[in-house]
Amino acid sequence: MQFSLFGDDQDSRGNEPINLALPEASVHYYPSWLAGSEASNFRHRLETELPWSQDTIKLFGKAVKIPRLQSWHGDPDCAYTYSGLTMTPNPWTPALSEIRQRCEATLSTPFNSVLANWYRHGQDSMSLHADDEPELGPTPTIASVTLGEARPFIFKHRETGKRYTHVLEHGSLLVMAGTTQSHYVHGIAKTQKPVDGRINLTFRFLYPR
Repeated sequence: MQFSLFGDDQDSRGNEPINLALPEASVHYYPSWLAGSEASNFRHRLETELPWSQDTIKLFGKAVKIPRLQSWHGDPDCAYTYSGLTMTPNPWTPALSEIRQRCEATLSTPFNSVLANWYRHGQDSMSLHADDEPELGPTPTIASVTLGEARPFIFKHRETGKRYTHVLEHGSLLVMAGTTQSHYVHGIAKTQKPVDGRINLTFRFLYPR
């Protein structure tokens, strides 16, 4: 069963956030955070400028290639480990720095790192997971920027198993904060439909260990 994610605040198609109605979470969605032409320009720059790679992670004890391309960037001390993969940060690029500054201005929250994921087609995906690594702190704020094809974003409540879906549009900003990572996992499913590529940027703040 699919549940509506819209709370009392309805989509104004402006730069005001929509509060998504997820119990025990704080999730806000800015549908038109970047203008379409500007978002397309950022997407093209990132496709050509970032050192994309298809990394290998450990899944149930086996080494598997992730079904997407990715690139990790951040301040020099922002090494990041998940699923047995440790990533050393690449330097900030001008495009990533500009988007980071805009996220910080919108949310009044600092970010020192970003994971860029390139979903090249419908068979590229992200399995359900939580951004709950210790270096993110107990209540991390994750700012997720979508550039390219709109794809359904899935939330699943850890305790109840209920699923909630919201389509992330080109130029949009999704913000997960508070106890969201404690109560939910999230991801992007595969699709057999012919879809264009999508770049997603998840900005975060890593604390030193």
